[in-house]
Amino acid sequence: MKPDYQVGIIGAGFAGLVAALRLKKQQKESFVIFERATSVGGTWRDNVYPGCACDVASPLYSFADEPNPDWAHLYATQPAILAYIRQVVARNELSSHIRFSTDIVKATFMAETGCWHLTDAHTNTTTVKVLLAALGPLNRPSIPAFKGLPLFQGKVVHTAQWDATYDLTGKNVAVIGTGASAVQVVPNIAPLVKHLTVFQRTPAWISHRLNRSFSEDDQQRFKRFPGLMKLQREGIFWLSELVGRGFIGTRWINTVMKRISLSKLTKEVKDPETRARLTPSYTIGCKRILKSDDFYPTFNRSNVCLVTDAIDTFTKTGIKTVNGQEYPVDVVILGTGFHVADLNFSIQFIGKRGENLVDVWKKTGGEAYKGVTVTDFPNLVFLLGPNTGLGHNSVLHIMESQMTYIMHYINQIERLGETGYLDLKESIQKTYNQRLQQQFAGTVWTSGCQSWYMSEEGKNTTLYPRLNTHFRRLTKYFALSDYQVIN
Repeated sequence: MKPDYQVGIIGAGFAGLVAALRLKKQQKESFVIFERATSVGGTWRDNVYPGCACDVASPLYSFADEPNPDWAHLYATQPAILAYIRQVVARNELSSHIRFSTDIVKATFMAETGCWHLTDAHTNTTTVKVLLAALGPLNRPSIPAFKGLPLFQGKVVHTAQWDATYDLTGKNVAVIGTGASAVQVVPNIAPLVKHLTVFQRTPAWISHRLNRSFSEDDQQRFKRFPGLMKLQREGIFWLSELVGRGFIGTRWINTVMKRISLSKLTKEVKDPETRARLTPSYTIGCKRILKSDDFYPTFNRSNVCLVTDAIDTFTKTGIKTVNGQEYPVDVVILGTGFHVADLNFSIQFIGKRGENLVDVWKKTGGEAYKGVTVTDFPNLVFLLGPNTGLGHNSVLHIMESQMTYIMHYINQIERLGETGYLDLKESIQKTYNQRLQQQFAGTVWTSGCQSWYMSEEGKNTTLYPRLNTHFRRLTKYFALSDYQVIN
């Protein structure tokens, strides 16, 4: 049976578009993108909270073959990133490949045809030869089950589900969490609200952002001399790789990072007691390092306070901590992050043995080969699958490296018969993941802290424990001998 498309892509965020652009570049037009929303953009479409921006420099956080001379800032804001994504889609005529408002709920591998049979939420079906899952890791908000939360009569909103119609002006507001989203929200809403209470469980390491604007002259120079953009991108990349060495065992770099962050904290927070409560006690890099030049100074404002006592319960009118103190609030903003490490996505991927991939990963922890292929799930590939996240550099670089490998994979499948498929050998997946977990030894991620990188069982299923350059070498070549070949 001939499939409807050679390649099916789930998701039209950055990962799905990286895949689509590479397919286009290699003149492979038989592909379709399934997007559950009504527009492209993924996390940059969904996250619209005040101050939302990227913490990777714009020249590096962009498609390699689609440089953007019009970035207004070194670190782009959410509206600028979303506009860039839409421009790339339009320029490369990708919209004709996208099915919007199409939520794939089940994907079943059919061994007799070597194809994937996809079913969406409206029971429409599509068959594809290769299924590429570009689901993105930051799309399932984590909302803790706080005691008494249903009793609270004020407004509760997660940063990823922001209500742009609600006016915070003059309100008593609580922000729960001091992670990546919170450090952007807090300084942006503090001047608007009557009082802001920030509930912190664990302080974060925060580094200098050093954002800067690009002038019209800069932009014109980039347009006239595109090589300057490539040079800038390479410079940022290699500086990030140097910083990354501080994560994987180069102690002097880690020490320098720590001293710079502590010096920043000392200079930017006036009150010694608040400063002490904002000082982390774990190794820098064990949790995600945040970039901000306005978060710390926010705590010098008279209408902002930091609470480090654990939350006991919500009441009708506020939040009570374990020491019995109650904080009256009108609005609670949950900066509590996302479910990432447990990989419990809603789509059912049913492999050749009839098992759901989510159930398989519940037993083993998320495992894939090079974050791409999985044993017993032939002709299925992932972008940003297990252990492909980073703490120091751009994940777009990881995606593009994976696409190099995936294109080799797709080309091999096309050489097989009409019903052919490739199934990763179990021994290859097992050996790769054993070695990968061993590589965490001596890194900052095994220094003792608890982070969202870890699954409930304590396994790091999120990060790649080496540098981007290592991963690029790893994904450059494809070995057919790693797979069981079915013609």
